[in-house]
Amino acid sequence: MAIKTVIDTNVLVSALSTKSTYHWLVELLLDEQIELYVTEEILLEYEEVLRSKYSERVASNFLIAIRELPNVHYSHVYFRWNLISDPDDNKFVDCYIASGAHYLISHDTHFTILKSIMFPRVNIVKLEEFKTTAAPSL
Repeated sequence: MAIKTVIDTNVLVSALSTKSTYHWLVELLLDEQIELYVTEEILLEYEEVLRSKYSERVASNFLIAIRELPNVHYSHVYFRWNLISDPDDNKFVDCYIASGAHYLISHDTHFTILKSIMFPRVNIVKLEEFKTTAAPSL
């Protein structure tokens, strides 16, 4: 069974560089070993941040890959849960719930509140936790 993920922008940006110790996540994505669930809203944020952190060419090529990979799926959010204090990051939680993902991967501390919410249950992990719990089984 494929591992269904929603990846916060901060994680994606930190994993994109081949020099990053987190680049293994991008390799898992490109090798189709994990599934990534996104919304148009998430893709727009990816685009905005990638263009500000990387060259135009790197950002464009990665965004094209994300849009064309068969293991990247578009999720349709029909309900906004508003579970965290940062309204801009609720889109990741909503995508996670709508897609039935297994993991929401983020380094942002304001996502920690999700660990205390019983319904809907959100499996929020940092990248290091994801590597030790899910990635070894790939």
